[in-house]
Amino acid sequence: MTPLNDGAQPPRETPDLVGAYPHLNDEQLDRLRSFGTERPTSSEQVLVATGERTDSLLFILDGVVMTAEDPEPDSAALAAHAAGSDPRVGVHGRGRFVGDVGAFEGQPSFLTVIVLESGRVLEVPFRELERVARVNPVLGDIILRSCLVRRSLLIGIGAGMRIVGSCHLPRTRQLLDFVARNRLPYRLIDLDRDPHAEEVVRRLGIPRRDVPIVLLGRDRVLRRATPEKLAAALGIRAARRTARTDLVVIGGGPGGLSATLSAAADGLSVVLCDAVAVGGQSATTSLVENYLGFPTGISGAELAERAHLQVRKFGAQVTVPSRARHVEQQAGELLVRVTGGGRLRARAVVVATGAWYRRLNVSGIDRVEPSSVFYAATMHEARICGTQPVVVVGGGNSAGQAALFLAESGSRVCLVVRDGSLDNDMSRYLIDRIADHPGIEVMLGTEVSEVLGESELDGVRVQPADGADRELPARYLFVFIGTQAQSNWLPAEVGRDERGYVVTGSAPTGSPVWRDAGRQPLPLETTIPGLFAIGDVRSGSVKRMSAAIGEGASVVRMVHDHLGPVRS
Repeated sequence: MTPLNDGAQPPRETPDLVGAYPHLNDEQLDRLRSFGTERPTSSEQVLVATGERTDSLLFILDGVVMTAEDPEPDSAALAAHAAGSDPRVGVHGRGRFVGDVGAFEGQPSFLTVIVLESGRVLEVPFRELERVARVNPVLGDIILRSCLVRRSLLIGIGAGMRIVGSCHLPRTRQLLDFVARNRLPYRLIDLDRDPHAEEVVRRLGIPRRDVPIVLLGRDRVLRRATPEKLAAALGIRAARRTARTDLVVIGGGPGGLSATLSAAADGLSVVLCDAVAVGGQSATTSLVENYLGFPTGISGAELAERAHLQVRKFGAQVTVPSRARHVEQQAGELLVRVTGGGRLRARAVVVATGAWYRRLNVSGIDRVEPSSVFYAATMHEARICGTQPVVVVGGGNSAGQAALFLAESGSRVCLVVRDGSLDNDMSRYLIDRIADHPGIEVMLGTEVSEVLGESELDGVRVQPADGADRELPARYLFVFIGTQAQSNWLPAEVGRDERGYVVTGSAPTGSPVWRDAGRQPLPLETTIPGLFAIGDVRSGSVKRMSAAIGEGASVVRMVHDHLGPVRS
């Protein structure tokens, strides 16, 4: 192997990027020594290989290490970094540490770590980092924050696993949605757009019918990949065949995360299930600016990731992808059946499945939906759109945030709103910002009448209330119109209003179930004792993230009332 650094010129250290690579001082390194183990390193030693799981963060005490996504980084990679031409390579010296937030959750490394100059590293196991945060909250926050930022950087530059597939195939889009919602770094090799894609498939010797294909490191290949297969390969938990617990929370949005956190902190055993990923609809929001305590805003995805780590810290089990199929009373418990054959027996269940945007039902959308229509606007979608023109449909906060995020990412945005004003459903700060943005055109009192294109979007035809049809240039369409409750999986005996939202706090007249229970439903309890509903799925709820978080905390008090006295 060609020496990575022959000593003629010291490697140039990667600059800190918005807190991703902080330098810890000597005092901070000394504090960490009691939590970890020192070990020597030698030049060209591979400390962590791409695709390998590790249970520690590595703090550099002496010497220099390089991180790269190439399974076999070499001197050419270092030279590319030195020339400033490859952002996927990082060089780190004393006081730096290497590791990614995914390692806290048992995911394999998406980078290889190799020693450039021999020295020493301090291995601190992830289980010890909770103690670090308790003893020194400032140091703990520096470490956690940098890991979160690194994950965002990896996603932004397209590092990580390779997915070979076609955006025209629903199974590829489903896989991409799972990857994006779980904030897993990846790069798409699109069979319809990438000229090198066919060569990759031929080199792998895999027939095209086996796409999507996922390349995990050097030797791991998933054929006909699904979210379930990928989750298993990455060590993301799925629900066990049969498990007993105090509480099952169904839905990992803000309300479900809040309920899980509060219950686990109280000492209850909790399992949180979500069909795709924790974070819910809020995780698809590019920037949350009106949530208390974050004056400069925070991305919905980062907020969800922080909450995920927090619930894990208190011992809650998080399982994805685990879509709830049915819930029923059985032998004094509630039995929840989830995809994959898992069954969860619980003394209480909280339904926090939320609501999702309705499909835009117009002519032509069936042809282009697999490739060109989105119901979320995150870094994943922005990377696909690039600088091409897009149309955003909707007049609420989600539509406004999407329009701003996509415009800031370089797209020319047309915001199509059916109402004659944005004041009815959008916050004033978003309205003002949209009005001031040169990259956004707003069309009020306008509806989409037709979607143009065969397999990909060529444009959108709209009908203004006071004018002739107009054709808008667009390569991608974002839809944020109305919502429908995700409650169709619940049994018929669970009361719902005329729109399908779950009714809480009232029992059917003369119900024998409640007569036997000897009490009336609690305020957030459904028509089945011990089955609660919170957040957007609940009839009469305030459809705001902060309200769902509040209900998540409140429902745990009611769960205790149902189960018995609060533990002291």
